[in-house]
Amino acid sequence: MSKGTVVVGLSGGVDSSVAALLLKQQGWKVIGLFMKNWEDDDNDEYCSSRQDLVDVMSVADVIGIDVEVVNFAAEYRDRVFAEFLREYQAGRTPNPDILCNSEIKFKAFLDHAMQLGAEKIATGHYAGVREFNGEYQLLKAEDGTKDQSYFLYRLNQAQLSKTLFPLADIYKREVRRIAEAEGLHVAAKKDSTGICFIGERPFKEFLSRYLPPKQGEIRRLDDGKVLGSHDGLMYHTIGQRKGLHIGGLKEKGQPGGGDHDAWFVAGKDMEKNVLYVVQGHDHPALLRDDLVAEQLSWVSGRAPHTHWVYTAKPRYRTSDQPCHVERVDGESCEIRFAEPQWALTPGQSVVLYESRVCLGGGIIR
Repeated sequence: MSKGTVVVGLSGGVDSSVAALLLKQQGWKVIGLFMKNWEDDDNDEYCSSRQDLVDVMSVADVIGIDVEVVNFAAEYRDRVFAEFLREYQAGRTPNPDILCNSEIKFKAFLDHAMQLGAEKIATGHYAGVREFNGEYQLLKAEDGTKDQSYFLYRLNQAQLSKTLFPLADIYKREVRRIAEAEGLHVAAKKDSTGICFIGERPFKEFLSRYLPPKQGEIRRLDDGKVLGSHDGLMYHTIGQRKGLHIGGLKEKGQPGGGDHDAWFVAGKDMEKNVLYVVQGHDHPALLRDDLVAEQLSWVSGRAPHTHWVYTAKPRYRTSDQPCHVERVDGESCEIRFAEPQWALTPGQSVVLYESRVCLGGGIIR
């Protein structure tokens, strides 16, 4: 007996393919939706959208579901890419995948699915959702190495109430095994990496198309000594080690670094167009035990408690860090960590957790 209609976002990868398969096996009427979000240069070597659509159609044929192709490129350019460029121009390092989830996959896509008469939407994200005491909670995935709740922290109650995450309790290796057993040719397909509209292309080359290079000085933070030059502050991020082209400058006896320590980006002066660097991974300028976050978004609609022990991720690839919320209001919050954090980066998101429950977060100022 059918549970109702669910529209599944199909990307051409193994995760969304298995998500659709599992929902069909559970008794849902499944409709696949392939989103075309980028079309500026979809003919070049770095854009995989054509092959992805071929893979989607092949998977749909095996599972036995219909697929609709929808072009959200205009919405993506207005809501995601324009903000991406604004942030880089301001010297920050944004995370467009988070914006894509909240503005495209769980807004434009959700609206379209509801117009198709669906009860729910689903994606291949590694995350969970549950109803608890009349409230929807966003949960970490069972597979902690693949958990993507960090990228979904901006989802609200209305969005979560309409969302299914079929891979919540399944490990990646099991997802690939299911795909192989069911004859899905994407079983061994490589996971996509990087920002969707950039793909595997060189980041600096891509960004220079939209933001013109602007040369400036690279200075040592400790004493202001000029060490070299940069092509533009937007090409660099806090904690960056590669691409500075000052690796040969090894000086003994300098503050914060030994004679063979690498150089790291520690700060930017946007007005003077100066990039500041320090020597040594553990230089004090790269360590901070607190941050201020803005553009707050709380999953429950309520702010977390102050002076309560939580954990937070100040970037996706870090493990959960014990912390407490020092203060919080409608505009910003201050988070203090139990241990100093390395290279806290303006523009990145800090996401707060209480055990497995993702509470929300904000953009690091």
